[in-house]
Amino acid sequence: MTTHPSSADRRARGRVSQAKGLGAETRACAALARDGWTVLARRLRTQAGEVDVVAEKDGLLAIIEVKARPTLTEAATALTPRQQARLLGACDIILAAHPDWGARGVRFDLLMVDAAGRVRRITDAFRQEI
Repeated sequence: MTTHPSSADRRARGRVSQAKGLGAETRACAALARDGWTVLARRLRTQAGEVDVVAEKDGLLAIIEVKARPTLTEAATALTPRQQARLLGACDIILAAHPDWGARGVRFDLLMVDAAGRVRRITDAFRQEI
């Protein structure tokens, strides 16, 4: 007999996941600040979807996805093509709304956070296919 988790169990797991995600984003933003980046937005909602972090350094805009996983390797492989498409669409909307952002270009970064709280970055994690 297969048992299914109750809706209360699913909600509890969702709250734990959300808290872990917020903690990972906070660590990622702290790492960006240490590296001289200015965080312009967190959890920026657009019609294309949400962007975890938008940051800028010396006119270069980074659209950032944060992935928290038990290991950095797991986090590095967690960015799906669907999520990449969401970030590309959101970027167009962000640039239209903020034409002064990204005067020296835009890139898409992945910030990974492992269970120990270590943060690593993959710069220019993907590019738009032309």
